[in-house]
Amino acid sequence: MKIGILQGIEGIGKEIMDATMHVLESTGVDLEWEYIPIGKEALNRFQHPIPNQTVKALKDIKVAIKTPLVVNKLEGRITCIHDDNSEYTYPSLNNAIRRELSLFMNMRPAIGIPGLSDKYGNLDVVIMREVTEGVYIGHEHKIGNHAAEAIKLITRESATKAARFSFEYAQKYGRQRVTCVHKANVLNYTDGLFLECFNAVAKEYPDIESDDYMIDAACYTIIKHPEKFDVITAPNQYGDILSDLIAGLIGSLGLAPGANYGDEVSIFEASHGAAPDIEGLGIANPIALILSGALMLRHIGEDEAAKIVENATRSVLSTGLTLTPDLGGTASTMDLAHAIACEIEKIK
Repeated sequence: MKIGILQGIEGIGKEIMDATMHVLESTGVDLEWEYIPIGKEALNRFQHPIPNQTVKALKDIKVAIKTPLVVNKLEGRITCIHDDNSEYTYPSLNNAIRRELSLFMNMRPAIGIPGLSDKYGNLDVVIMREVTEGVYIGHEHKIGNHAAEAIKLITRESATKAARFSFEYAQKYGRQRVTCVHKANVLNYTDGLFLECFNAVAKEYPDIESDDYMIDAACYTIIKHPEKFDVITAPNQYGDILSDLIAGLIGSLGLAPGANYGDEVSIFEASHGAAPDIEGLGIANPIALILSGALMLRHIGEDEAAKIVENATRSVLSTGLTLTPDLGGTASTMDLAHAIACEIEKIK
């Protein structure tokens, strides 16, 4: 199975990718890696951070794993010019990658680690974040030098697609409830449409419970009563914020995997940033990308290997003997990866 590797040449990307590949190879699954330039690497080679060559390669290979890329504050608007000379400007590189490849759902599971996640050791929530709309479309403009305005877009098609993906996931993996997060009491039209579409789709799945929370109430409730949530579906911005909040509950953004699904292409990535401040130190936490790799294995039909990676990772983390500094330990990136690979050998 060919797998695209998007690691760029920035931040901790190469370090955690090397660790992830080491762990995935230890499963014995026959994987063939294909390096595809992205970010600064692509900029150096093709004068664009996501050139047409990269988009075409990803569409051909269909499955890829990606490290975090540096996205600076107040920067990042990227214009992609297509072969037919049409062009589109995106607010960030990550946004451009998702939308150039028609990736519509960003899934971020958050599972507590006994002994590491304190009172949230039993937390098990999946965030389903619609990633093509909301205010993250980047349609904004300045009004003189005294104001700025952004457009929030929600369409019936995308909201319905997000809801259906969430219920299908719940049904496939035996989840009991899907919750819609919104702010429809204020944003009656946009969030109201997202909620309306969710409720319509929920009727098609009578065997799965459904409910809804406003985003502020959801943040409060998940901290106080995390057991009330199972699968959460949300518009772009709310899903982004909520998934980072939940990662904090389980102990670190370094434990938070992610997946971007489209109809034809899927890209798996850690939920955290590129951490350029610790680049080259060999202490980055690779767990989020390793667990993203497990999601990738499941996506390509290697369910047993995915389960082994997840179980081995949880086992190593729960013992507390091999942890990177962000988790309170002194292990290096590759120390942790090697410990997981050794545990995989025991389990197989």
